[in-house]
Amino acid sequence: MIDPNVPRDRAAGSRGTFPPVVIVGPSGVGKGTVVARLVERFPVVWVSVSVTTRAPRPGDVNGVTYHFLTDAQFDALIAADGLLEWAEVFGLARYGTPLAPVMAKMGEGRAVVMELDVQGARLARARLPGTRVVFIAPPSLAELERRLRGRRTESEAQIERRLETARRELASQGEWDAVIVNDDVDDAVDELVKFIGLDVG
Repeated sequence: MIDPNVPRDRAAGSRGTFPPVVIVGPSGVGKGTVVARLVERFPVVWVSVSVTTRAPRPGDVNGVTYHFLTDAQFDALIAADGLLEWAEVFGLARYGTPLAPVMAKMGEGRAVVMELDVQGARLARARLPGTRVVFIAPPSLAELERRLRGRRTESEAQIERRLETARRELASQGEWDAVIVNDDVDDAVDELVKFIGLDVG
């Protein structure tokens, strides 16, 4: 449910612009599906593509799935202060959000959306004033587990690790500007539309 204490003019931003929006939530909650539906309905929405040092996997498209970088290229971005946020994940690869495209798209009046983890959301909000964060939550932890198992793409150990991470992420809900429960994708998209201010005409 959208936080009723957030005024509509804040949700829509000032002078007709949109605030940068970060979407967080556990793996398997359906963030990607919600964002894809949002983009289909509102072409003004621009979704940030992260950079990573991990190797491409089958089906990955450079510039669409991620921007795939070498360690040296990633180091250069850090040195140039070119990342809004970044982190090393499981000690295997680094991921980050390029700052320049975010600022450019905001300058064009686009509604900028970033899908980040909890740590990334905290860093982005600290560095980019006005950033608003919405947490996409499952109806229950049991439903989240059902969805994860239904994907049939991960081992039991991987599922347990994701569920443990999900418990920590769910505990962070009180930090964010709004929480949307993804019980129905269309309803979740409608709530996200209101949160960003896309329904203000």
